[in-house]
Amino acid sequence: MKIAVEGCMHGDLDNVYSTLLHLEKVENTKIDLLICCGDFQAVRNETDLESLNVKAKYRSMNSFWKYYSGEEVAPFPTIFIGGNHEASNYLWELYYGGWAAPNIFFLGFAGVIKFGNIRIGGLSGIYNARHYNLGHYERPPYNENDIRSIYHVREYDVYKLMQVEEPIDIFLSHDWPVGITDYGNWKELVRFKPFFEKEIEERTLGSKAAADLLDKLKPPYWFSAHLHCKFAALVQHGEDGPVTKFLALDKCLPGRKFLQVVEIESKPGPYEIQYDEEWLAITKNFNCIFPLTRRLVHLGNLQVNLQDYRQWVRDKIKTRGAKPFDFTRTLPIYDPSCPGSNGSIPGHQRNPQTESLLKFLELPYVLDSTSESNVLMHLISADANEVALNDENEDAEIEDVDEMEELAEVGVVDAGNDQ
Repeated sequence: MKIAVEGCMHGDLDNVYSTLLHLEKVENTKIDLLICCGDFQAVRNETDLESLNVKAKYRSMNSFWKYYSGEEVAPFPTIFIGGNHEASNYLWELYYGGWAAPNIFFLGFAGVIKFGNIRIGGLSGIYNARHYNLGHYERPPYNENDIRSIYHVREYDVYKLMQVEEPIDIFLSHDWPVGITDYGNWKELVRFKPFFEKEIEERTLGSKAAADLLDKLKPPYWFSAHLHCKFAALVQHGEDGPVTKFLALDKCLPGRKFLQVVEIESKPGPYEIQYDEEWLAITKNFNCIFPLTRRLVHLGNLQVNLQDYRQWVRDKIKTRGAKPFDFTRTLPIYDPSCPGSNGSIPGHQRNPQTESLLKFLELPYVLDSTSESNVLMHLISADANEVALNDENEDAEIEDVDEMEELAEVGVVDAGNDQ
């Protein structure tokens, strides 16, 4: 199986797909799957731009809307995770994972799926210690604080991934596992990115949550993005233990190393995206404690026994099958000839895919729930103000303003650039 891995998409699907089609033709090969490591920017129409954490003057529709509307169809099955610059309102609709557009699958805030016999897991967002132990309290439409915290990784999602026992073949995270630089040529990295050196020395470059998952899951492949550079590492898990090949890739711009094709042993195709039995059992088991407020969450002493849930899910899959529920549009299609015509739909939209999955698992729908804690989060408090002030500079070294200026300078990305 040949899998193309892409770093930060930034909504530039047209150029990434055309690059891969060109590669197939030139090298007389076939790409089976495209994986994107975050900042995908699944912007359906102008309403979604209001939930994108990018300064207003740099917000752009880019090209995802064409695939959402059906004007274009993804030429390869595509799987992506979320980063820190997303249409967060749309991804929240698909919290458990689902089709963002035909042939384009969002892995969820945390998730595991199967592609053929290959298991692919992922964690969306970036790590921020201030929000890690809180619940998912943000609800659209997002205020100026929530739009910068909705994509912060939460312990609840990591805890579910830590329950995975069956082998994962590929794992995705947007930010790098902290300490991964110990296993690659970090001196070469800081030669090109000198401002990383201090963070590497202080062990703050990357995600502690991702590092914990790397240590637990030990997948053969781990792919990341976020820091806008290519970096490879080889992690040996203990003496004579398994090895993880780590690769981080850049964003889609000319001359940048944003794309890599890897070949992985698998059963013969054809391949299709399917639900993963173990992950559905984990989802069913832990949905009852899904934290949805700003209160601190303590998960350390939970007793886990998934066997009954595994059998229950297995029986359900035997009856219905493991194919994900069908794609459904939940916002009007963007019309570039009439900008501003879509109108604004305030609040949360229930996605029929999510409703169908929860009905299949016999779970309640809670993504639009509100509580006293959710109301209180909007009140002014010293803690809230401190968080808001700190968030303003949470990823200043890779501020997206710089990215948008680069895009403006170079214009359209060269479709022939496959690095």
